[in-house]
Amino acid sequence: MSEAPSLKPLIWVGSSRKDLREFPDPVQDRMGYALYVAQLGGKHRDSKALSGFGGAGVLEVIGVFRGDTFRAVYTVRFAEAVYVLHAFQKKSKTGRETPRREIELIRQRLREAGQIAEERERDEQQRIRSRKR
Repeated sequence: MSEAPSLKPLIWVGSSRKDLREFPDPVQDRMGYALYVAQLGGKHRDSKALSGFGGAGVLEVIGVFRGDTFRAVYTVRFAEAVYVLHAFQKKSKTGRETPRREIELIRQRLREAGQIAEERERDEQQRIRSRKR
């Protein structure tokens, strides 16, 4: 019998969970599945690297519903979990570029995710040390 694949925890940063829950159900389903694939260590076909973040560690999933565009941004930079950084509806009808305000929020939440990852690592090291005693 094969073992179930290991699933990384999903950590929501800021208001990303609340924001994603406001999306239309079909968009939530698609993005939820893309995040599940990321938790398994894969990359959903609708996910792509978000430019300006130095490589493929920050990704976005784009969903379209009735002419509206929705985006969820997450990072897999930290080995122990998938961090959802931001979820928003793209309002601009011209250009595909992510608005500067959204990019700044993503940068801020990426820093927060780094702090959370460090805290989680410290906590894990403490648990390991206390078990050895």
